[in-house]
Amino acid sequence: MAGAISETEAAGSSTAALTAPGPVERAAPALFLLFWSSGFVAAKLGLEGAAPITFLALRFCIVTVLMLAIALALGAPWPRRPAQIGHILVTGLIMQAIYFSAAYLAFDAGVTAGGLALIVGMQPVVTACLAAPFLGERVRPLQILGLVLGVAGIVLVLAEKLGAGLGSPFGVAVAVLALFAITTGTLYQKRFCPHFDLWTGGTLQFAIAALATGIVALLVEDNAITWTPAFTGALAYLVLINSIIAIALLNLMLRRGEAGRIASLFFLVPPGAALVAYLVLGETLGITALIGMAVATVGVALVMRRGGRDVSSARRSPPR
Repeated sequence: MAGAISETEAAGSSTAALTAPGPVERAAPALFLLFWSSGFVAAKLGLEGAAPITFLALRFCIVTVLMLAIALALGAPWPRRPAQIGHILVTGLIMQAIYFSAAYLAFDAGVTAGGLALIVGMQPVVTACLAAPFLGERVRPLQILGLVLGVAGIVLVLAEKLGAGLGSPFGVAVAVLALFAITTGTLYQKRFCPHFDLWTGGTLQFAIAALATGIVALLVEDNAITWTPAFTGALAYLVLINSIIAIALLNLMLRRGEAGRIASLFFLVPPGAALVAYLVLGETLGITALIGMAVATVGVALVMRRGGRDVSSARRSPPR
């Protein structure tokens, strides 16, 4: 789920567990990184059996049903105020419907799993820089330098990918749209609805995203689905592993008070996705792309380096 840290940090990060971590807790960071990174590869595989928005609408519908069942089984609290519900729905449209639609269209246009992961992985950089006008955060010189390095790294990676015919200008454009969608959604959520339950809020977000993508799919795509083993496996992986189990692991880690460590895990998602894409899809990275990935990683690290108040401690106004 895009923006999962901001969806759950208020509910869980303040309550650290008092007991020693068990095997699941100790394995949670590595498992989360594996599941989250491999979601890019699973999505690309799934698009071989259905058009992008059709595939996405199907995924959202199934996840909505499962999230609702979990919420009801746990007796999770539902938001009560209409204004908060409205903000949660808007966030779902941006961070689920728009973000994933753009990401899947980028895949369909030839952008590699590793390339998309790198572009979207710049979200902490862009968020930190946009937090100044939107959340009243102070942008430090190191953050500006980090943004410059991040952009330079992306240019190096994409130059190699486009030169090898593994993408298109349209694919890059919608990948950048995905980046700004998840960034905008994160800032909107931090500003207007930072506090809501993971399962009930997630149900509302996935439901509105399923409705929006379902309408678009019916209007612009033929909705044909080829139920191959690869497609079925990719869909099951994205629904159960990427959307449910990975988020449960994230929530578990946050409830143990490890929000700072979890944020650093996202720095490893682009190289993690590139490695999985190499093993599963045979996608390769040349020396220029590797240098670009390293430069971008340094840029993200500079932006997120602690000093004063960072974006994760952004000033939040009460939900409206």
